[in-house]
Amino acid sequence: MKIACEGLLFDNDGVLVDSDLGVDQAWSTWARARGLDAGQVTAMVHGRRSADTVALLVTDPGERPAALAEVDRLEIEAAATTTALPGALGLLTSLPRGSWAVVTSGVTGLARARLAAAGLPLPPVLVTADDVSHGKPAPDGYLAAAGRLGVDPARTVVLEDSAAGATAGAAAGAYVIGVGRRGLDTAASVVVRDLRGLTWHDGVLDLGAADVLRS
Repeated sequence: MKIACEGLLFDNDGVLVDSDLGVDQAWSTWARARGLDAGQVTAMVHGRRSADTVALLVTDPGERPAALAEVDRLEIEAAATTTALPGALGLLTSLPRGSWAVVTSGVTGLARARLAAAGLPLPPVLVTADDVSHGKPAPDGYLAAAGRLGVDPARTVVLEDSAAGATAGAAAGAYVIGVGRRGLDTAASVVVRDLRGLTWHDGVLDLGAADVLRS
């Protein structure tokens, strides 16, 4: 399968890096301190800005800034447990610098910390929770990334593992590829196990050697 595109827009967590251990540690600690069920909290955070999750769980608006600062601190402290997902390093280092971006629901400091811990290069364009007024499933992040790359969003491919992220990519007009087992729970028509086997040359993304879970 080959897809013509002028830019690749990657989600970070679950696509480029495995941060699940750190996410579970940070959010579980945060939840227990507030008398919340840690399992229920960790199940709802993927693909969503921490600010949006905190807004759902902390009823008093006056308490939200401190609650948000606390979970952001816990996540950055746990970022050292992050590892690169299979195929991420090989694909990213093969791409021309102006052809790709990362769009994440994490804050800038957290995104940078996780990429560094995983040994992955910093992207030429990084759009984080700090850069948009509306997080995923709104398309703002992907629209911003395409704009900063100077490409039409409809000529990009978004790689996502969450339902909210896949919805955001589709709303931006991009072609969406789901990644990993969580990608099977998205509306993406094509889902790959990981980034191994994906190549991009001369404006064409080739999935020929990828392990396709759904097509």
